[in-house]
Amino acid sequence: MKDLLLGIDIGTSACKVAVFDLEGKVAASRSQSYPTYYPHPGWAEQNPDEWWEAVCKAVKSMLNEARIEAGRIAGIGIDGQSWSAIPIDQSGRVLANTPIWMDTRAEAICRNLNERIGRETIFNVAGNSLQPAYTTAKILWYQQERPEVYKQIYKILQSNAFIVYRLTGECSHDRSQGYGMHCFDMRTGEWDIQLCEQLGIPISMLSRLYACHEVVGTVSKAAAKACGLNEGTPVAAGGLDAACGTLGAGVIRAGETQEQGGQAGGMSICIEEYRADPKLILSYHAVPDKWLLQGGTTGGGGVLRWLEEQFGEYERHVSAEQGMTSLDQFNRLAEAAPAGSDGVVFLPYMAGERSPVWDASAKGVLYGLDFKKTKGHVIRAAMEGVAFSLKHNLDVAESLGAEAFELSAVGGAANSPVWTQIKSDITGKPIKVPSSDTATTLGAAILGGVGVGLYKNFEEAVQKTVRITRVYEPDMENHKIYHQNYETYLALYENLRLLMKKNGGR
Repeated sequence: MKDLLLGIDIGTSACKVAVFDLEGKVAASRSQSYPTYYPHPGWAEQNPDEWWEAVCKAVKSMLNEARIEAGRIAGIGIDGQSWSAIPIDQSGRVLANTPIWMDTRAEAICRNLNERIGRETIFNVAGNSLQPAYTTAKILWYQQERPEVYKQIYKILQSNAFIVYRLTGECSHDRSQGYGMHCFDMRTGEWDIQLCEQLGIPISMLSRLYACHEVVGTVSKAAAKACGLNEGTPVAAGGLDAACGTLGAGVIRAGETQEQGGQAGGMSICIEEYRADPKLILSYHAVPDKWLLQGGTTGGGGVLRWLEEQFGEYERHVSAEQGMTSLDQFNRLAEAAPAGSDGVVFLPYMAGERSPVWDASAKGVLYGLDFKKTKGHVIRAAMEGVAFSLKHNLDVAESLGAEAFELSAVGGAANSPVWTQIKSDITGKPIKVPSSDTATTLGAAILGGVGVGLYKNFEEAVQKTVRITRVYEPDMENHKIYHQNYETYLALYENLRLLMKKNGGR
């Protein structure tokens, strides 16, 4: 009986795999980490072969430990982090580590392209401004800086497409990941040949475009042996992690909005008509004929992870005695601090910043310290800073007429009640929390389920699988307190912007 679906999520810090029944309940799950490499300032890269090794290890151990027969899996969906540029040769060999979404090494290339072709020309096709974090400039970086790699490139793949390739041997590019390429026409969902030529990207390097739920191929004999899956299992094209997380949160109608609490932070508003702005990010949704107007910060849940790694030695030491993890203790310290952190404000620009400021030189800033401030103030200010970046993006979207009436929170940060309440208070919007830890893999699995016909459409899939676990309402008194800190948050960046640029992001 084929009554299960497999979702695979290629995240920034780890891959997560989960098997779901057709009601969206987790039958088994597993995660497997891999490293990020930072060889130079502004660089952040990963080894796609390490993704594949992690996927194989996670799937095999999950199936074995949960005693799940691989033959029960009816379909596979895969989501992945954005803006990869994985170069493979004709044999499928990875030619170099891929720069990931936080990599800004191609800033000069973007500047030259914007001057030569024209910012408006590029934006009018792509619906997105040309920035170093996107895939486009990374390809041209290979061309200029790694010619020995560039001349061997057969295809450039995105993160989920790479795992699809390893599973099936088929090259693909789903439409939700099209936004990483500025020769992708955001209105038509097709490659723009003329802009490919102007950008200097050979169309031959780009794969056939697929709907996210469209089946690309089936698991090969070699992949089945490596992963423990059954040969012949259908594999859907999959999609962008933000798009799959949005789907897994049940956001499929106009105005519904996903709030992202993974390594990166941000939001995705579902819209039914083309609506672009250079300050934000526009992509196709995993659901056909819909777009996602997105805002993304480099500092999401990763901010708290960094704080814990650098300043959580005591909490780690007493975790057994306290009966709670170091992160749980951090949450308790944040909850004890007052709303507004007594004026401490944090800019969460820990790897430059994406929307809406788009500044590769931006840096994290902690403002307002004095001898009265505690660790709790700092932790809460960091949480509030991430929430301010969310509000900043929502404010820009609202100015375009794309208002988010309520948010659906996903990702690890949604497990923190204090952080989720802070986000509700700062934005002034209700926040619903579905099964936050599995929303993204569930969205990927839904794509597999729709692709093989186990759900007749996305509405049925969401109705059957998505469950809301908690709801947070904004405290409007706190919302007033946060207003002054938000003004400080905006002013800090504006006053430090030129200094950050002068120092080259150091």
